[in-house]
Amino acid sequence: MKKLLTILLGAAMLLSLCALTACGGDPAPTADEDKPEEDTTAATAEFTTVEEGKLHMSTNAAFPPYEMTTDAGGFEGIDIDIATAIAEKLGLELVVDDMDFDAALTAAQTGKSDIVMAGVTVNEEREAVMNFTDSYATGVQVIIVKEGSDVTLKNLKEQMIGTQRGTTGDAYCIDDFGKEHVTSYDNGITAVQSLMNDQVDCVVIDKGPATEFVAANEGLTILDTEYTNEDYAIGVSKDNEALLEAVNSVLKELKADGTIQTILDQYIKAE
Repeated sequence: MKKLLTILLGAAMLLSLCALTACGGDPAPTADEDKPEEDTTAATAEFTTVEEGKLHMSTNAAFPPYEMTTDAGGFEGIDIDIATAIAEKLGLELVVDDMDFDAALTAAQTGKSDIVMAGVTVNEEREAVMNFTDSYATGVQVIIVKEGSDVTLKNLKEQMIGTQRGTTGDAYCIDDFGKEHVTSYDNGITAVQSLMNDQVDCVVIDKGPATEFVAANEGLTILDTEYTNEDYAIGVSKDNEALLEAVNSVLKELKADGTIQTILDQYIKAE
């Protein structure tokens, strides 16, 4: 009898264990395990940077108010602040690499920097060698002249025009008026100094820096007629599409929460 009772108790325990473990199959799924796994690839897409933990931004820090140097030797401006906000969102530290405008473009194109921000506009030539984010600001190309000058938009083809080498303003002027009417400089400051020294008749450059240059140099003014309008975007190497997607995603967030507009308003006051 004791033997039979032992067998019956053993069978009962086995049945209980079977119920708990689904009897030889996999354990019964919990409420969370029963759900299909979510695809988090888009949210966690991996990207590489030139230096681990850092976001290198190539620029030409002579283009106020987008990028400029401080008295302490640092950098400030619209592009600097926006790039800082992007880096923070990506969990990275921003590193600003200051160089000539052409070199800044090449650095991003060849992967020596992660991004280029220097009041860069998108055109077919640049799109052929690098990728671009959505636009984050609108630039207006204007004409700086000396007060009392007879230079107008209509007679630009008769003038010697100063520009910043490698910019769209430089390319537009060469296309519109011929290379013989354009003197290209490494930066806008040098172009304006040449205007002050009567080496050129006018300077074509973005309205933002133009306003800064005119305020800092007595005797200069900006023509009422705009030369052209264009949008600014961030350039990234074609070999790093994951970084492009990440930057573009963050850029959209910064637009939506008003961060970019706040930065623009800080540097560009309403007229």
